[in-house]
Amino acid sequence: MELSKRMSQLGTESAFQVLARAKGLQALGYDIVNLGIGAPDFHTPENIVEAGRRALTDGWHFYTPAKGIPQLREAVVEDIEKHRGVRVDPDLVMVVPGGKPTMFFAIQMFSEPGVEILYPNPGFPIYESVIRFMGATPVPIELREERGFSFSADEVLEKITPRTRLLIVNTPANPTGGVVPREELDRLVAGLEQHPQVVILADEIYSRMTYDGLEHASLLQYDSIRDRTILLDGWSKTYSMTGWRLGYGVWPAELIDHAERLQINSNSCASAPVQVAGIEALRGPQDAVEAMMRAFDERRHAIVEGLNAIPGFSCTMPRGAFYAFPNVTGTGLDSKHLEEMLLHDAGVAVLSGTSFGHLGEGYLRFSYAAGLDEIREALARVEKCLAPA
Repeated sequence: MELSKRMSQLGTESAFQVLARAKGLQALGYDIVNLGIGAPDFHTPENIVEAGRRALTDGWHFYTPAKGIPQLREAVVEDIEKHRGVRVDPDLVMVVPGGKPTMFFAIQMFSEPGVEILYPNPGFPIYESVIRFMGATPVPIELREERGFSFSADEVLEKITPRTRLLIVNTPANPTGGVVPREELDRLVAGLEQHPQVVILADEIYSRMTYDGLEHASLLQYDSIRDRTILLDGWSKTYSMTGWRLGYGVWPAELIDHAERLQINSNSCASAPVQVAGIEALRGPQDAVEAMMRAFDERRHAIVEGLNAIPGFSCTMPRGAFYAFPNVTGTGLDSKHLEEMLLHDAGVAVLSGTSFGHLGEGYLRFSYAAGLDEIREALARVEKCLAPA
């Protein structure tokens, strides 16, 4: 078979590869602690599950409007107003199966040869993968450890050229747990006023996952760029609904019809009963979300303390999401070598920082979306594995 040349440009998400390898080893009888996958270990709250069951019983078995059922889009509008203080038009909301379609549609919409798209590095690997696949040129925005894995607004603005069409900002961030401070966003937005051709994709899928009283700063809150900002958010992380595949985008008025056509040409619509469950998630009790965040906070402190006790490791405290991103240069080993060694010799699945871009060399990603006992066992195994013989 002769595939199109662009297929060679399409990357992958290493978390799923490592998950498959870990499960393969477990099937062979190996004891593996998996801190590689970015999925909460909690069950979806029962009120949401019951809403999904009831929707199936009530006959939600058919296609919905491509943008999603009106009741859910209105619930999204209410949630955005509650948590971001911004009122958006429900007609600009498009519900999609998971977070990735909004990302894919936005990159697809602006990509062609000669176009540049700015994206965070180390960052979610699908950004760079899809940019290359679509024929555009990926331009990395460096996220530095000494800045809490944030970026310098001045450095971002310096990278913008007449060929730049899209800027991707992810805060709180995967894989680092970094959060871009509001004052840095202020400087970025002020500079973007001089670049009206640049559209912004604000990936805020971890918007409800911040710590130490830190309030999430959303790019949707800035009036001067709202008409060219695409917001990406969803249910997967906040409500432990990764397998339900439900997300949404808020699109500029100039782009929503294009986004809807991309949806119709690819997914048609999100699952009808899952959309009904999504309404319950947003409008129902939030106790389970708050309990999950308390558990993540406890785990965050435990994993950072444990990682810093391992010789050769140094870990800053993440301020969002559920990832620790320790610097492992003190071990003298490269990131991919460490990933392989820890999986096969220690029975601990983690991800090399290079899975998230070349600037991830010297780091590993540990997901603390796992129980405290698993985290402590993994840390003990890593320390033992790296101890001098």
